[in-house]
Amino acid sequence: MTLDHDEVSARLDIMNLIARIAHLADEGEVNEYLDCFTANGAWVLNSAQGLDLEPQIRRGRADLAQGVLERRESNLQGPGSHTKHDVSSISVAVVGDSATATTYFRYYRKTDSVPELVAMGRYDDEFVRTGEGWRLTIRSISRN
Repeated sequence: MTLDHDEVSARLDIMNLIARIAHLADEGEVNEYLDCFTANGAWVLNSAQGLDLEPQIRRGRADLAQGVLERRESNLQGPGSHTKHDVSSISVAVVGDSATATTYFRYYRKTDSVPELVAMGRYDDEFVRTGEGWRLTIRSISRN
């Protein structure tokens, strides 16, 4: 398969966005995290086995922000939580100004001492190219 320059560039941009979201979940500002999503973006947690969370759907900036704040208040992520979201095996497909990606993740706690692997699973993401670059429209999180 031969990829043209635009598709390679798009794939790299999306892979970097996936990594940026992981970093911002653990250490970043809430608004920076939210800027990775479209205004009507969705975060869908299909299974929360092993976590102090219930399966849930968050839609739109206000609801996404509320979810981030709740996870930070419960010390599941964010600055000072000593958590890390580790992403790998990223597969991206680009069609015009839309894209999908499948990514494996691992979620660790106690990264300031002996890290504890708490969860593993998969992100199934949908993206759209905007005037500001690629943005996440839907993240579906599955434990498998």
